[in-house]
Amino acid sequence: MRALMRITKALADENRVRILMALRGGELCVCQITELLGLSPSTISSHLAILYGAEMVVSRKKGRWIYYRLAEGDGPKEAAGAMDWVCACVKRDPQVIADAAQLKIVLKQDASELCKRQCRK
Repeated sequence: MRALMRITKALADENRVRILMALRGGELCVCQITELLGLSPSTISSHLAILYGAEMVVSRKKGRWIYYRLAEGDGPKEAAGAMDWVCACVKRDPQVIADAAQLKIVLKQDASELCKRQCRK
């Protein structure tokens, strides 16, 4: 029951769903996610903590930066099933489509410069 509650809580926020959709393309630094969503780093960190607690994402630290990716095989199968359902539900959503286009722009930016800028905010 606890896993179900953590997963449903994780999916109950539009920004967390947007983060999950962005991570479908692979690992992202917190700074890249912050740039994509246009939210404060502390807000992004709170969202990522909830997704991490639901075992929908995993993280790794490299120097000062933390990178996240979808848990996929590392997480519970319930989380993977929920992710499949979310993808099917929002694949044509205008915000998700806009985020995918914006993510391409974010990924073209130098990640270390982007992170330095985010830390100054």
